[in-house]
Amino acid sequence: MTASITRSSDETERTPHPVSGGPIVQLPTAFGDFVAQAWTDHETGVEHLAVSSPNPSKSGKAPLVRLHSECLTGDVFGSYRCDCGEQLAFALELINAEGGTLLYLRGQEGRGIGLANKIKAYALQEAGFDTVEANEQLGLPVDARSYNAAAQILAEMGLQEVRLLSNNPDKQDRLAQAGVTVVEMVATEVPSREQNLRYLQTKKDRMDHRLTLQAEHAGNGKTPLAHPFDSIND
Repeated sequence: MTASITRSSDETERTPHPVSGGPIVQLPTAFGDFVAQAWTDHETGVEHLAVSSPNPSKSGKAPLVRLHSECLTGDVFGSYRCDCGEQLAFALELINAEGGTLLYLRGQEGRGIGLANKIKAYALQEAGFDTVEANEQLGLPVDARSYNAAAQILAEMGLQEVRLLSNNPDKQDRLAQAGVTVVEMVATEVPSREQNLRYLQTKKDRMDHRLTLQAEHAGNGKTPLAHPFDSIND
């Protein structure tokens, strides 16, 4: 059964979302050399970060764009409960090679429910609920994220047509509603792990994510934990 996803109240608005960008600076990283620009959402006060290749698209096509929702556990601590950190690394490597932009969207932890609620959802998942059911048990939306600020940031950056790095067709639909044309979806699937296979299966079955879930598991030279977990995020 596909989950019913509740939208935030501003999803249907078409007026320009109030955002402003700061200075552009150099950002050398383990994934290559980028430029970075912080953006402020004046409606929520949340600050986001655009990380871009300094080089134009090598293919001549629309630029690659990744909308990456903040995930402290995956992005910072390398948690195997989700695939967020590995998708982040994959996207940065691809953008470094081909050109494009990654928008790191803060305030979207746990698909928008916040860090504390995400950890509560983890506890429910350990009790047997999947990532969708856990949110429902907490009385929270399955996906509470808004992409209005992201769409306005892209517009301010002159990115009206993009190739979207995502497995989630809902992002394509919601960007289109906000005025950004997605000319192509570019898959960001990374190999599953024992610890996140149920989570990914739930995203495929109940949230329509475009995943193949092949039997191959990521190893990275590390031994998986003995017991699988579910998760919650992008």
